[in-house]
Amino acid sequence: MPQYFIKTQLLNAINAIKENDSNANAIFRARTELQSGLKCSAQIRNFSLQIDEPEQLGGTDEGPNPVELVLAALGTCQEIIYSAYAAVLDIPINTIIVDVRGSLNLKGFFGLDEKVHPGFEEITYTTSIDSPASSEQIEHLSKIVEKNCPLLDILTREIPVNGKVKITNSLINVN
Repeated sequence: MPQYFIKTQLLNAINAIKENDSNANAIFRARTELQSGLKCSAQIRNFSLQIDEPEQLGGTDEGPNPVELVLAALGTCQEIIYSAYAAVLDIPINTIIVDVRGSLNLKGFFGLDEKVHPGFEEITYTTSIDSPASSEQIEHLSKIVEKNCPLLDILTREIPVNGKVKITNSLINVN
């Protein structure tokens, strides 16, 4: 997609927010459903995803698992934010590749050690950028991306998460 299209769309969105503060509020949704075994489907807007576990964790390996989706979400969010801000700042970018790695101790997942969290212990990523821009421009862009990447923010700050379980028309709180 040409940078001028991205720049135009983003500047239009920025101007709409400046004109009316309520245009800044956005809600994103996903609906998921267990299909069979450990395989799930996710419906996001008009898109369907298959989510599954690898065979060694009891799945049929027919899709990425949820923690892999988190890693992919971080990498793609970084790439999108780089592309968006590069377009607005007129910084040419040829390619952006993000390698993301998460380390997880399965003792936490399986409940074998109460001291071990079930989620990632650490997430690391390396962003590779091919661009004719100066290193100063890319460094400036990188600082903006690190500050404004929604997924990086979600993963690095405490966010209230509230869940309920609905059992045949009854609701129970899980938090």
